[in-house]
Amino acid sequence: MSEPISRRTALLKLAFVAGGAASLCVRQRAMAADQPHLTTTDPTAVALAYHEDASKVEASQFPTYKAGQTCSTCLQLKGDPGQPWRPCNLFPGKLVNAHGWCRVWVKKP
Repeated sequence: MSEPISRRTALLKLAFVAGGAASLCVRQRAMAADQPHLTTTDPTAVALAYHEDASKVEASQFPTYKAGQTCSTCLQLKGDPGQPWRPCNLFPGKLVNAHGWCRVWVKKP
């Protein structure tokens, strides 16, 4: 039969796990900040008609574009709101301009 663990041991283990999780979150944010910015010449960006500035999208060329659509209002954009460059599900390993747009834009709920 195993011995019960003390409250002190349980709290120390919990603190250790919580500290590790916090450290991982900080490291992931730092890694995200080190990612390169997506360029409009990237093959995936070209295929999805990525624009760094949504205000420069010509609606006649991209009929799905509507005024007010930007990466910051898209479901695919991740990261902290207010950051100018953030990760996107569509462009792994690269950061997109929060003021950008691509043809896969989906409204956030």
